[in-house]
Amino acid sequence: MIFFIDTANIEEIREASTWGIISGVTTNPSLIAKENRPLLDAIKEITELINGPISAEVQEGNADEMVEEAFQYARMHPNIVIKVPMTFEGIKATKRLTSYQIRTNVTLIFTVSQAIMAAKAGATYVSPFLGRLDDYCESKEAGAELVKDIRTAFDNYHYPSKIIAASIRHPEHVRQAALFGADVATIPYKVLRQMIEHPLTTKGLALFRQAAQK
Repeated sequence: MIFFIDTANIEEIREASTWGIISGVTTNPSLIAKENRPLLDAIKEITELINGPISAEVQEGNADEMVEEAFQYARMHPNIVIKVPMTFEGIKATKRLTSYQIRTNVTLIFTVSQAIMAAKAGATYVSPFLGRLDDYCESKEAGAELVKDIRTAFDNYHYPSKIIAASIRHPEHVRQAALFGADVATIPYKVLRQMIEHPLTTKGLALFRQAAQK
């Protein structure tokens, strides 16, 4: 399983890029809006920091509109992946973009059937949303079970689409994604930092420092 960072904050991406473990970036319009900067400028700067897949999301609309917007992003850099909403028009757009050899990430996946639809349209990635599904189902395992079921379905029929575990809220979601077969976990900066922390690690380091001083 590889890690993407889920943010549009340039400083977070710059810092995470120095760790050597981040393979890509996912963004969406709401994340970019928080940064109070032009969308295209933000995407361009991200491509200069991370040499890997960078998801840029098109606005929901009809297939023609989404494809036209996708062309604008795809021309910016070869690492751009077009993030497409899970709608009938989004599926149409995904199929067309695939025919043009433009990579896609179908987002807002909440069922196995949605994931299969996206895979059959040729999606490069499908993004099940763990945290949002957990909230909707009032279960801490609903999102993880969805990843597990999509993994089984894709393996059964040899769909090449990769599974991105999205809407990661805490390190436990990353554990679930890893155990249940996600190809990618796209993780907010805050959660990435939490993943390296543990009280016993902190305690152990304090003991080592004390021993070194002696």
